[in-house]
Amino acid sequence: MSQPTPAFSTSSTTNNYAEKTARLVPGLHDLQTMAALLVAERAPDAAHVLVIGAGGGMELKVLAQAHPRWHFVGVDPSQPMLDLAAETLGALAERVALHHGYTDTAPEGPFDAATCLLTMHFLTLDERRSTLREIRRRLKPGAPFVMAHLSFPQADGERELWLSRYVAFAAASGVDPDNARKAASAIGSTLTLLSPAQEEALLEETGFTNVRLFYAGMAFRGWVAQA
Repeated sequence: MSQPTPAFSTSSTTNNYAEKTARLVPGLHDLQTMAALLVAERAPDAAHVLVIGAGGGMELKVLAQAHPRWHFVGVDPSQPMLDLAAETLGALAERVALHHGYTDTAPEGPFDAATCLLTMHFLTLDERRSTLREIRRRLKPGAPFVMAHLSFPQADGERELWLSRYVAFAAASGVDPDNARKAASAIGSTLTLLSPAQEEALLEETGFTNVRLFYAGMAFRGWVAQA
């Protein structure tokens, strides 16, 4: 797998990360809670869970608090974000092994489950395909996988409409409108964005089955699938 530049590669980008993200992602805490519930449907009581894009630690904290017997490997290419994750986790960090790197260098497992929230949209199509295959390879047969990130219709006109809705939600949540528009412009010009149908096809192509949409929040979508 190629090694993209981490999206959060400096300590300055981690300032107020949780607060900033909550203003951009509708129902962020509920999304994390849903991820924990969906993993728990099929994972054992003492599950070993792989968390991709673990920097910041928000997702890890929710999962660890909900299930005291679960242990985790958290993977992220940004050391400042992993440092923030350790700080966020506090005493919960004793059940988490933080891995600085990418999925292809992460422990082999096999894992009982995996999650990847708000990360895949930073990857190119080839990087995303490779990452999904590496996640699938590390999961036990039938293990759940939960992912969520930016995904909306990409047809002419639709793309611009959904980006404008991203801006509208951010502004309604307290983000400066000019900053929100700049962020949406950067998203539209630099990220590889796929439609929900393309996302589901990519999951199936990389070996996942029983792919189901469970979350839709403005420009964000989330799926649960099985290895």
